[in-house]
Amino acid sequence: MPAKRKKSPGSAKKLSVTERCRRVRLFLCDVDGILTDTSVFIGKGVEFKRFNIRDGMGIKLLQEKGFKVGWISRRPSTATTARAEELKIDFLVQIKGSKVEAAEDILKKTGLGWDEVSFMGDDIVDLGMLSRVGLAVTVPGAPSEVQKVSHYCTKTDGGHGAVREVIEMILKAQGMWASIVEQHSK
Repeated sequence: MPAKRKKSPGSAKKLSVTERCRRVRLFLCDVDGILTDTSVFIGKGVEFKRFNIRDGMGIKLLQEKGFKVGWISRRPSTATTARAEELKIDFLVQIKGSKVEAAEDILKKTGLGWDEVSFMGDDIVDLGMLSRVGLAVTVPGAPSEVQKVSHYCTKTDGGHGAVREVIEMILKAQGMWASIVEQHSK
């Protein structure tokens, strides 16, 4: 039996956002501007960031349904590490280098292809990722170049539930949301 063929980046341009959501198996995102509102508070050598609790709950729901989650940031941060450890994020990469190379390493570990990845990014350092993934998402206020390559722009700002918005879209498209609501309604 032949090995599963990995589709090349951008191979399914005509798909709707819902169809793209149905293909997602790996949820990756930037941190600052996506999981936070871009604010960083630094004082006396300590850094603080504000993360949205509903984004965190969405990530946990996604993981409970078998999805892998990863954060790729070009800005190393102890606050990001602490939040990632709390949520048991599957892949945390904080490097000064290429986000695409970091993602390629994750794809090798998971055996997934670019078309099975959703990535959320908000700035030009995310263009390489956004132009390769099956579901490229940004937030309001992102530069026009980022908006142009994204398949979807959230209604919600980064750090204010944008990640949760996309996670709900993915879970609904894959027919998993109703069972989650039912489970939590008991």
